[in-house]
Order: sequence, then structure tokens, then C-alpha cells
Amino acid sequence: MAKRGLATFACLLLLGLAALFGAGEYLSSPARRAIGAAPPGFPASSVAIASAAGPVQGWMARGTPGAGVVLLLHGVRGNRLQMLGRARFLTGLGYGVLLIDQQAHGESAGKRIGFGVREADGVRAALAYLKREQPGERSGVIGMSLGAAALVLSRPGREIDALVIEAMYPTIEEAIENRLRLHLGSAGGALAPLLLWQLPLRLDLTLEQLRPIDAAGALACPTLVVGGEFDKHTSELETRRIYAAVPEPKQLWIVPGAAHTDFHGFATREYETRIGNFMALHLRGFVPSKQ
Repeated sequence: MAKRGLATFACLLLLGLAALFGAGEYLSSPARRAIGAAPPGFPASSVAIASAAGPVQGWMARGTPGAGVVLLLHGVRGNRLQMLGRARFLTGLGYGVLLIDQQAHGESAGKRIGFGVREADGVRAALAYLKREQPGERSGVIGMSLGAAALVLSRPGREIDALVIEAMYPTIEEAIENRLRLHLGSAGGALAPLLLWQLPLRLDLTLEQLRPIDAAGALACPTLVVGGEFDKHTSELETRRIYAAVPEPKQLWIVPGAAHTDFHGFATREYETRIGNFMALHLRGFVPSKQ
């Protein structure tokens, strides 16, 4: 009986380890999808931007000359379609907009999802593209989750004039532990090291490189940090730590009632008011008198 129990335990342990290994493979595996041309009613052209990992695919919608341009960066395992609502909102205000599929997402090249480090190369390439294609335009960026991490880890310096960080993880350790606790309860925290040790092997990166909060202090533009009140992937406390790390001038918006979600879809009117005012102030030098 004891031997049978031991054998059962060993089998369960092996199954658990296999599941964690499979989770590590899934988390970093590409999330590719055919996207194609921009949808009807959204006046954008398809673009391919050269980067170190291969072409970055996206859509470019040109705006009113002198109105400014905004780069939109989607979340993990998403693609440019995730940012289409924001793009429609911004083009309606006259901004030029560039939406890209980040490395190993959508139609863009890349062997692995890099949790912001690898994707940072594509962000740099996209910003350089905007400088070439829209010379003289002031530029902003809206990054959602992975997109925010990629932007911060790209260390853009004074290349951008305004930044919106949405639901960005502070460190990969916290990101993994939060997600395991969410799905496995208190046992998830104990299992986090078994998932974390895989990342350097799969990505040829160190855990120290996967700490966007450490790079936040190097930002050199006005920044709006956004988080969800009930986000269990990136907690409100973690969002406030990121806000504390960001230099002035900065703003903080904790979205009431929101989890780890699309804040534009969740609180559309408030989102468009806040982000619209923020971009207008820093890309155009004024806040609209009418909302």
C-alpha cells in the first residue's frame, strides 16, 4: 500500500512538472495570426518595418499635419487588432497612428515572446520609422501590459514626448507569481521558481533583464501610469510602485472596478477624456476646452 501511494505521488509530481514545463513553453511560444489589411472604415496602410528580429508588421494611419503621432503597443499574445479601438479614437482627433504586431505576435517575425526585452527592438524600429515618415511631428506611445514593458525596456530617452503605461508588470518574478496564484491559489507562489528557471534557458535572457520597473527611472517624457483597481496580474500596489519609480512630470490613474483588461473598452468615456487631454497637452500644447 505504501509503495502504491509513493508511486501515485511520483506520478502526480511528474505530471505537475510536465504541466509547468508545458506552461513555460506556452508562455514564450509565438502567438502568430494572419491579420491582413486594415478593416473598412479605418484609413490605414500596411507597413513592414525592418528590425533585428525580422520585419515588424503593422498599419499606419496618417493624421492632420502638425497634430502629432501615436505608437500603439498591444499586450502579450495579442496583436495590433487589440489596439484598434484606441486607434479609431485617436485618428478621430486628428492624430497619426502606428499600430504594430510585436515580435513573435500577429504577423511579425520572432522565434519567442521575450516579455518586453526582445520586443524592445521592434519598438525602437517603430519609433525610428515614425521619425522618418513623420518628420517634425511630436510623438506619443500607449503601451498595454507587454507593450508598456517593451517601450520602457527600449529606453527611448527623449525620442518620445508623451507615454501612457497600462498594466505593466514591475518584475518578471512578480508577474509569474501573480499569475500562478490566480490560477492555482496559494500553492502557485511556491511553484513560481520552477517556471522562472526556464525563462533564461528558453530566451537566453537573465531575470535581471526582465525588470521594467528598474528602467522606468530613465524615462524622460511626461508619463501617465494606468492600472486596474482589481487587477490580479499587476496589482494596484505594483502599479503604484511603478508610478513612484517614474520621474516627473507624471500622472496616475487607477481605474475603478477594473481588472487586467482593456481599459479603453472598460471605461471608454473616461479613458478617452483622460488620454485625449494628456496627449493634447503634451503633443499639441493645450487641453481641448470641450470634451
